[in-house]
Amino acid sequence: MASAAGPLGLFDKLWNMHVIAQREDGASLVWVDRHYVQEGSFHAFNKLRERGARVARPDLTVAIADHYVPTRGREHPEPEMLRMMDQLAANAREHGIRLYDMDDPGQGIVHVVGPETGMTLPGLLVVEGDSHTSTHGALGAWAFGVGASEVAHVLMTQTLWQKRPARMRVRIEGTLPGGASAKDVALSMIARVGADGAVGHVIEYAGAAVRALSMEGRMTLCNMSIESGARCGMVAPDQTTIDYVRERAFAPRGAAFELAALQWLALASDADAEFEREIVLDAADIVPTVTWGTTPEDALPVDATVPDPARVADSSKAAHIRDALEYMGLRAGMRLTDIAVDRVFIGSCTNARIEDLRAAATVLAGRKAKVPGLVSPGSTAVKRQAEQEGLDRVFKAAGLEWGASGCSMCAAMNGDMLRPGERCASTTNRNFKGRQGAGSRTHLMSPAMAAAAAVAGHLVDVRSLTGER
Repeated sequence: MASAAGPLGLFDKLWNMHVIAQREDGASLVWVDRHYVQEGSFHAFNKLRERGARVARPDLTVAIADHYVPTRGREHPEPEMLRMMDQLAANAREHGIRLYDMDDPGQGIVHVVGPETGMTLPGLLVVEGDSHTSTHGALGAWAFGVGASEVAHVLMTQTLWQKRPARMRVRIEGTLPGGASAKDVALSMIARVGADGAVGHVIEYAGAAVRALSMEGRMTLCNMSIESGARCGMVAPDQTTIDYVRERAFAPRGAAFELAALQWLALASDADAEFEREIVLDAADIVPTVTWGTTPEDALPVDATVPDPARVADSSKAAHIRDALEYMGLRAGMRLTDIAVDRVFIGSCTNARIEDLRAAATVLAGRKAKVPGLVSPGSTAVKRQAEQEGLDRVFKAAGLEWGASGCSMCAAMNGDMLRPGERCASTTNRNFKGRQGAGSRTHLMSPAMAAAAAVAGHLVDVRSLTGER
């Protein structure tokens, strides 16, 4: 491992900034700068109640309703959804925690609201009881999901015990071709590394193609890091980061911001920093990509064919393919573009920011969807901006439903879900069995690709609609 005096990577610098103490077993106690909680955090609050404990730093804790928030029919939420939201509100009131409830103008998905408000900043250690907390790493933060017992520990102490992970750098060099997006980069990387290929590692994304991504694109990339088994993903702060953070509601102002910006830029990995693993991808090889199976690893260029288990030498991999094909109702060797979809979903903490909605609207403008679909913006702020730009009118004119902000059909906890056997072109992060409802079949892709699927009624290369081929 790099020492404090030697060359340091981004993660090394963040680790050194946050370690408070060390145990004999090698675990380190780290300070948590920002703790987000949501409806599912009630288990941790119950633990506090059982111990008669209080939240140690309510000023560093933020409660946001997102998983159970209705994106349709918000005026009359289902009793179970309302109970979960009321429980979060009660816990927030009891402990003096800032709350963004269903009706708050700042409400949205935690991993959208945190960055867009400046509550997440470069250099912070950010945790939440949700694996996709890695999204915040796009700002140069150390961000990861934690379990219920760890949530309770943070609530009571504002600290966590952590074993230091290994470091992995994923470099995407070159320039992405037309039609390819950050989602295609993420899926291509996961297909290359594997669903468990980065277990025990923290990923730093680097290279010219990463630097060329917007902050929204970097968030998509870091969000999907978990699907490769990584503990978290991050991108070193640069001018793109500074420009994004400047003037955010909770960001420093004036001279304090300029000083902070210098400190954030200094977090970049030293030129000779060491990594336990390094993967290099050529951006020119990345094209619009979709999943065909039941894990994000099952991803291929959209013009490819469904794998044939009979042609796979690895018996365990062949067994997975057979099982996935049976569940997904697909035939080995069929073209991916021959797969018809029943529904489209554009949303989630992966792809529901304003840039994502613009990309989908560009494809849908002047066209009609052949299948029904739902568009759920990542936050109420994104919803307002989209409506100011007229994107909602584009979606509705195409025949898609324009919803409110929340996790929606990604986790299928708020009533938005697929019927058994229904197939969805989705901008979400997971395509596990039953992820979008019992018996649901999910194909992951970018917002532009999902919009193209809505127009075609089947998986299709978006470049055939936009002329970017």
